[in-house]
Amino acid sequence: MADRPLVAHIIYALSTGGLENGLVNIINRCPPERYRHLIICLTTADDFAQRITASGVEVIQLHKREGYDLRCYAKLRQLLKERRPAIIHSRNMAALEAQLCSLGLRNVKRVHGEHGREVNDLDGSNWKYLLFRRFMRMFIHRYIAVSKDLERWLVASVGVPANRVRQIYNGVDHGRFAPETVKPLALLPAQWQQLDGILVAGTVGRLTPVKDQQSLLRAVAQLRDSDPGLRNRLRLIIVGDGPLQGALAQLTGELALQDVVWLAGDRQDVPELLRAMDVFVLPSLGEGISNTVLEAMASGLPVVATAVGGNVELVEQGYNGELFPVGDHLALAAVLASLLGDDGQRIRQGENARQRVCMRFDWDRTVNAYLQVYDELLGRTAGTASEMTG
Repeated sequence: MADRPLVAHIIYALSTGGLENGLVNIINRCPPERYRHLIICLTTADDFAQRITASGVEVIQLHKREGYDLRCYAKLRQLLKERRPAIIHSRNMAALEAQLCSLGLRNVKRVHGEHGREVNDLDGSNWKYLLFRRFMRMFIHRYIAVSKDLERWLVASVGVPANRVRQIYNGVDHGRFAPETVKPLALLPAQWQQLDGILVAGTVGRLTPVKDQQSLLRAVAQLRDSDPGLRNRLRLIIVGDGPLQGALAQLTGELALQDVVWLAGDRQDVPELLRAMDVFVLPSLGEGISNTVLEAMASGLPVVATAVGGNVELVEQGYNGELFPVGDHLALAAVLASLLGDDGQRIRQGENARQRVCMRFDWDRTVNAYLQVYDELLGRTAGTASEMTG
């Protein structure tokens, strides 16, 4: 076991989010005899780190300041020299430049994952970022893209040779996220529990500009004002926290939706809350592969999502959900009205969603694909790994 190679995972922060959820799931499910893991947070880690159940995983916080923090990168350089990882795996733009701290270290392989882009670079065309990414191609041995859309962009726009890119979908826990016959209505606000026949739309995610929960609020307001059949039945759950929490609460008040919308905050019971929903909505301005979409699909929910990024790889129009244009709250309202007004269509799409996710998206498959990338870079095989630990 002592000879297991060390993988140093460098991320901006360890907090609630899809990238971080994927990292934790991969580490927890990695066979302990294959690799050791170290998580380096350029900034901080919060209680989300407690979701790591694998033994011996250290989380280090560097408390990076805004901008180019030379002291932080000096600490990172020293840390990498002391720990001597075999693989340094960075994720997304915020951690890419940290790979420069490994230059000159012997026998290090560099992996970089692209999991989606932020609001200031939704289509990946920001020239400053592109220039830096193209410069970093010289030092990255392997790229991992969580969607085919990101894989195409890495090859076509960033100029990464196709043989250095691996496209690996995220997985989902089919047992933890699963439909139930009886909805757990006791989780809902008390005043909602007194109503008969409510229909619940919901979304889960960080409250940040790129997730665009504002469009969802405006769509619900539109439905309340224009659809008599939904006026008294429609309810909305927004799960998550983040910098836009106050702004979303303010918009809820401005739209007079206080009795219709529940801003649930960060929750530990997301599987149960998904079971209380009738439709899942992802109004993101941009997306890689959304873990919450996969979790909603596994929970037997039809998914209404923007037609961007990896969403179109998960949602097939009319089969397991519906797609709508980015930022178009009127189109979103129309799609929701159709689904919420047709029980049969909603149920069929939810069943199709569950079937698709169980067939194609599994954490064990995802973990094996990541380990294969690591093994190839180090010239290892499963047999080699067992011999070294035996």
